[in-house]
Amino acid sequence: MKFIHTADWHLGKLVHGIYMTEEQRHILEQFILLVEEEKPDAVVIAGDLYDRSVPPTEAVELLDKVLYKINVELSTPIIAISGNHDSAERLSFGSSWYRHNQFYLKGKLSQNLEPIRLNGVNFHLVPYAEPGIVRELLGKDSIHTHHEAMKCLIGEIEKTIDPNEPNIFVGHAFVLGGKTTDSERTLSVGGSGCVGAELFEPFHYTAMGHLHSPDAIRHPSIRYSGSLLKYSFSEATQRKSVSIVEIDESHNVTIQERTLKPRNDMRLVEGYLEEILDPSFYQDQKVDDYIKITLHDEGSLVDPINKLRQVYPNVLHLERKIERVDSKKITSFDSIKDKTRTELELFKEFYSEMTTQNFSEEKEKILIEVIEKARKEVIGS
Repeated sequence: MKFIHTADWHLGKLVHGIYMTEEQRHILEQFILLVEEEKPDAVVIAGDLYDRSVPPTEAVELLDKVLYKINVELSTPIIAISGNHDSAERLSFGSSWYRHNQFYLKGKLSQNLEPIRLNGVNFHLVPYAEPGIVRELLGKDSIHTHHEAMKCLIGEIEKTIDPNEPNIFVGHAFVLGGKTTDSERTLSVGGSGCVGAELFEPFHYTAMGHLHSPDAIRHPSIRYSGSLLKYSFSEATQRKSVSIVEIDESHNVTIQERTLKPRNDMRLVEGYLEEILDPSFYQDQKVDDYIKITLHDEGSLVDPINKLRQVYPNVLHLERKIERVDSKKITSFDSIKDKTRTELELFKEFYSEMTTQNFSEEKEKILIEVIEKARKEVIGS
């Protein structure tokens, strides 16, 4: 059997004030072409189809169009679950009659944990659910963490699982050891949102959603497909792909990655303002990518963001390297009470507390001139 594992579409995503819908449309058109080319036995979507529980109309229309194309026009079964960004109730709508066209969408966790069986393979669908929901559903007061909730759910699955058949787990969780980015919403504080990798040993392959990189975890049978697009600058250096998974008659699993090309990438650019605006610097770049720029310049700059947007129209974030380094050093600065020190000494101490730069002789000379001028103005008044 061959299926495509994807997740974390986050339709309706807003990044730095810009809706990603057109970028998502572009990448999903490529995804449809991939399905058409590969002709998989199923497409598995491991949660976070939407970015919010009440998505914008354009996002709903896009999802409807994509799923119709894959499921109806390409006659490809779809197996999908809700993630922590989705509304389980909204996604559950219509699920009873979706099944007639082999569209298996499990939005809301229920006591029915029977697998979806396709081509002799069992797909065990466990949508995202808070520990409290699982505790109430299973009637087990001992459940307080995501790990405990997942352990109990898999324990219920194991009661009827056939180990002699290939078993695929489809879930949306933070597996312990996974690497996060700024795009992923924290499931719980203090580590209670993590689940142990050992829980998934009964399954030949675990198709996971939530973490946005295919490199989020290194495990022989647990895999994050990653998101289709980059959704924060913390993901700028990540690879983005979908996983094509094949299971042979001996239950051996092989995985192939396929990369989709975004219309506009998300990149980091760093340097001096004059350098970044030089045509020789950007002539070989795709200047309309979504960009975060870090400037090395010291001192004041006149309207740098608008100057940069003349060349890079999609600059979404601008920062100064000096400010970034300084912010790491600054923890607190108490009021200086010692009145016996000179203004120059006080300012030097202030400068040392607030920056990582050396207070050079040139800066000291300028400051002395400023202090003397201020004194004369005070005396003159």
